[in-house]
This record gives sequence, C-alpha cells and structure tokens, in this order.
Amino acid sequence: MLQTTPLLDFAAIAAAHERIAPRIVRTPTIPCAALSQIAGADIWLKLENLQAISSFKERGAANKLALLTPEERARGVIAVSAGNHAQGVARHAALLGINATIVMPRFTPTAKVERTRGWGARVVTEGEDFTEASLLADEIRRRENLVLVHPFNDPAVMAGQGTFAIELLEDTPAPDALVVPIGGGGLISGTAVAAAHLRPGLPVWGVQVESYASLAGFPGEAVPTLGGSTVAEGIAVARLGDLCIAALRPHLSGVLVVSELQVESAIALLAENAKQVSEGAGAAALAAVLAYPEHFRGRRVALPVSGGNIGVRILANTLLRALRRDGRLLSLILQIPDRPGVLADISTRIGDLGGNIIEVSHQRLFAAPSVQTAELEIMIEARDSAHADEIETELRAHYTLTRG
Repeated sequence: MLQTTPLLDFAAIAAAHERIAPRIVRTPTIPCAALSQIAGADIWLKLENLQAISSFKERGAANKLALLTPEERARGVIAVSAGNHAQGVARHAALLGINATIVMPRFTPTAKVERTRGWGARVVTEGEDFTEASLLADEIRRRENLVLVHPFNDPAVMAGQGTFAIELLEDTPAPDALVVPIGGGGLISGTAVAAAHLRPGLPVWGVQVESYASLAGFPGEAVPTLGGSTVAEGIAVARLGDLCIAALRPHLSGVLVVSELQVESAIALLAENAKQVSEGAGAAALAAVLAYPEHFRGRRVALPVSGGNIGVRILANTLLRALRRDGRLLSLILQIPDRPGVLADISTRIGDLGGNIIEVSHQRLFAAPSVQTAELEIMIEARDSAHADEIETELRAHYTLTRG
C-alpha cells in the first residue's frame, strides 16, 4: 500500500497550512517552568492533545481529504490505524460528507474504537497488528474501489503533519532544538522539512521507543523491528514509510531511543507538572529530553504533546506506578499480634511521621502464619523516598514486616 507521488517539499506544507487552518485547532505552544526545572532546559510544549481528536493526526487527515477529487470523494475512503489517524480520517470525512471505512487491529483500545465510530465511520477490527490490518484493508479497498488514506506514507498526509512545525516555530522564540516522536514517520518528516526551510541548521531529533526502534542506528539504514507491547502504541510501527525516510533523512540530527519506564515517567511528569494528559507516544519526546540531557541541557527545546488519547485505567496505573518508583507510595506487609490497639498504634506511628494511609487490608484467618497473629497490608502516601524509608524504619523497629 505504498504511494508513488513525489516527495515532500516546503511549498506543499505551506499550502496545507493555509488549506486546513479553518478545520483544525491552532494549538497553543507554552513554556513549562516546572518541566524546565526538572530537565535543566527551557522546555516549550505544543499541545496537540487539544485538537478535536486529541492528536496531531488530524492535520494529515484533513489535508489529504481536502485534496480528493469529487470522484474520489464519491467512492469513499479507507484507512488503517490503531486510533488517532482513524479518528482524524473519520472526523474529516464526516465534515466533508465522505463515507469512511477504518480497519483497526484487534488490540486497539476500546475507547479509540468507540470514538472512531462516534464520528460516523464504519469500523472493522481485524488483525493482530498494523501489518495484518493493512492486508485486510487492501482487500477491502480493491473490492469496494475505495481511496486509501495512508497514516503516514503519503506526501499529502506528511504535508499536513508538517503544519505542526510551522506553528511551533512561529510561536516558540528562538528554539535551539526540536524533539519529535517517530512512528511511521509522517510527523517527523513534515517537521524536518519545514524546520530545514524556516530555520536552517536547527537540530531536529527523532524519538523511538525501544521495542520499535527501527531507526536506532541512524544515519544507518532503517531496520524493521519485531515490536511488542508498549504504552506508546501510537508510535508502535515496525517499519517507517519509505517516502517518510527519504524526506527526513537529509534533515534529521539523530534518533533517541527511550524505554517503557522512561515513557511512563514522562506521562506522569506531564500530568503532575504541566497539567497535561498525554498518551505514551505523546510523552515520548519529553522522555527523550530527560533521558539524554547532554543534548539539551541549558538550551531552549520545543516538543509536542502529540496526543492525549490514553485510557483512563492505563493512565491511572501509570501514575500509580510512577508514584511507587518515586517512593511516594509505600506498600508494606506487617505480621502483627492479634490484640486490641495494634492497628491504632500503627496508624499513630505513621501519622506522627506525616504519612497518609490510603489503603488497608487486615487478614486474620488464612494469610497469617499463626492463629495468634494477623497480616496487615497497608499502602502509605509519603513525600518522597527518604520519607518512605523513615516510615518503614519506624514500623520495622516494632513489627515484623516486608516491603510490597
């Protein structure tokens, strides 16, 4: 399903910017003092999570659909996506009165599937991954004579994504570097071409997650990855588009690879310090700035919160895991004598040290090693890891316990 149209240039991005401006949000670009302090760099965030579909993907879809001929619009369109591109195509197809079919892999989060249906598209959930879903989409496209709207490997889509960079560079005063996540390559290619034209010599860094690091050896050749489960499913693409690679290769400064835990931490930092909800892919750029400080320390760095479509349960679990890693959630299992006053003693000791008990489970019958004892599982909120250690030390002096 590769395209054969000419490669991307800035004129196409500038035309797309004018074309789609009435149909998308010009998202704000803001400095974030709290993240700047953490990163040791001047961090500016472009909030693409505030688009109507909560993702930059709306830009490429809007441009591609606006360029269709009347005959192509009458035929209808088809797209393959795990969520954000799907919503962008569905929304702009609905705005233009075009019938849209979206093929989504079976693992796609339910919330993204339902939001795509909510825009009026026909949704087909088949295939274990993007590759399998793409094969099915190609069958449907040929059978029903539909127009393909590729999520990245299409110059019209790439040009639409590049409008992000025009706005970012207009709204960020004299940035020293741009940091952009890489999935299929649409956003990074559009950004790299736009930046090369508007700010020649400005470093543009791409970011991939470990399980989909096909460009880890850049400037060497791209190597397709086996992939796997990742919280950054928005950039979980095993192989970049060939047109995207050709467009970005002359302009990209390098590719930074981040781990799952680094992405999770970035999601939590954006929520707590920037008050922004971000999906994993949307937080990848911040994760890279924090993971590779040698490239960014003391510099003004602009990056997108490229999407905010994260499931509520995944967000909650991510935040809790981050609190545990930071030492601000302390889980203890205590073996305590089964007599009156013990629970009061424990809660008093925790309270006197400034800890906050948020969850308690008290087992008398089956978990305890003796009928004379009980097992107490307790979750405590602490200020930081040192405070958690202080609470644990105090309780350990009086009770037998293990850390959960």
